[in-house]
Amino acid sequence: MTIDRRGLIRGALAASAAGLMLPTSAATAAPRPITRAIPSTGESMPIVGLGSWITFNVGNDPKLLDECADVIKAFIDGGGRMIDSSPMYGSAQSTIGYGLKKLGHPGTTFSADKVWISDPAAGPQQMTTSRNNWGVERLDLMQVHNLLSWEAHLETLRQMKSDGQLRYIGITTSHGRRHRDLVRIIEREDIDFVQVTYNIADRDVEARILPLAKERGVGVIVNRPYRRGGLIQQFRNKALPSWVDETGAKSWAQFLLRFVISHPAVTCAIPATTKVAHLRENLAAASGPLPDARLRERMAAYVRDL
Repeated sequence: MTIDRRGLIRGALAASAAGLMLPTSAATAAPRPITRAIPSTGESMPIVGLGSWITFNVGNDPKLLDECADVIKAFIDGGGRMIDSSPMYGSAQSTIGYGLKKLGHPGTTFSADKVWISDPAAGPQQMTTSRNNWGVERLDLMQVHNLLSWEAHLETLRQMKSDGQLRYIGITTSHGRRHRDLVRIIEREDIDFVQVTYNIADRDVEARILPLAKERGVGVIVNRPYRRGGLIQQFRNKALPSWVDETGAKSWAQFLLRFVISHPAVTCAIPATTKVAHLRENLAAASGPLPDARLRERMAAYVRDL
């Protein structure tokens, strides 16, 4: 059975049309996404968030800004919280700020951003600019992006957290770079989050980083759960397994995302999208019982053998 995003969207539209003909009591809202506790505080976090790399870098194009605002609205309305960005993502921060302002700055949003500058002395000003771009009084989470000048930046972040300017601090890496350094940081430093690349084809973090984060009480944010959409494109013409119903997935996108969020060390995955339908599909993947360890290995083996 092959189901791609277009097929799922057509089905969703048909279901919506059918729902309009039902009595109000029969039309039920979509289930809210499963939450996990942020290890350092116990605060609940929906396990699917929203990334902004590339997708929200739309400049001042009014049509594209409104499309991104629609994605943010659907995300918040669907129970999402964590939105992640960075100064290196072009105009993404301002795009998020535009969307949040249009929505009246919903209080449930969890703002996650990064400091990304080689000169530690310039870090505070960059973070102030980021906060202004978001249009918020305080960013919830600030992460040192790709470990750039991480020692000095982390010292600054700790002070900002102590002063109440941040709620959480963390470190990020991507593309599998500097995993050894990240392990040492998790072992030795007092941080709330790490952000890493993890998907069904890139599983290096399962060996040491994910179990260590769980052991140390560090939250894990996952970027590139779809390899920037590459995995969906790779498998879109391949059949889902005959036992796909056991995974709770209804499409390749959900199959891939449910593999990621079902790892017990993962706090939140942050797929990026410009499409409301894709956003809703991602949130829908975060409901219902998640695959256990045995089923996760079966899912990975199926993909490996394609």
